[in-house]
Amino acid sequence: MCVQTYILTGLTIDYKVCWFVFFSTLASYNFYWLVSKYAFRRNSLTAAFLTAELSYLLLFIVAGFGSLLYALQLPHLWGWISIGALLTLLYSLPLWPFHFVQKTPKPGFLKTVLLAFTWAYVITVLPLGSSSGVDWVEFSLLFTTRFFFMLMLCSIFDMRDAAIDQLHALKTLATSVSPKALQRIMAVTFSLYILAGIAMRWYFSNSAQMAAFTITAAILWWVYRLSLRKQGYLFYYFGVDGLMLFSSIATIVAHWL
Repeated sequence: MCVQTYILTGLTIDYKVCWFVFFSTLASYNFYWLVSKYAFRRNSLTAAFLTAELSYLLLFIVAGFGSLLYALQLPHLWGWISIGALLTLLYSLPLWPFHFVQKTPKPGFLKTVLLAFTWAYVITVLPLGSSSGVDWVEFSLLFTTRFFFMLMLCSIFDMRDAAIDQLHALKTLATSVSPKALQRIMAVTFSLYILAGIAMRWYFSNSAQMAAFTITAAILWWVYRLSLRKQGYLFYYFGVDGLMLFSSIATIVAHWL
């Protein structure tokens, strides 16, 4: 999706930024997984816990090293990277095993919004932060499109995990509103995604990218409707998550045409 950002904005691809985002995403997800395992199982930080979660720990260490390696080559992005790291830590805050955290109000739907915002920030701000002469109209339209796109995907996962999140007293968009209200929110979110996406392609007068966006949007709505029924592992991790890859591939193919 970082490559997609460069293509849509017509800027030269900085592969160091792309690799940094790859490693930092891998590190942050494994970090969150380790924190959630620790919080939900109420394990003490012992050798037994570390051994049981060794694969995630190793992935976190390797990805963290990769992130550091590329971050050192991007000193002009350190300020933006620090904000991304802070957003990641804020998202995991409800799981931290500290007494003061347990007394703070649960973030509710803000947790879902924060995750979508973090995704949009990382795949939009970091690539553009390494380039000069950014068009702020273009940036605003792209960021808005990315935010509502990711909010749709994050909400679909929230719907799947609603029962488990309620069991662990974790507040998300899906656990904070009724199913009917959530459907209305999703309809509004999708509508805003469509408006921002069309406005951006119209701004560039790019018919090929408009077609790629239209196809992606149609599949996104279809996947959302399918998610209202019980689905399995493959649907979420290849269908829902796969939409991020599909969106990028559609943009790349349209760029080649």
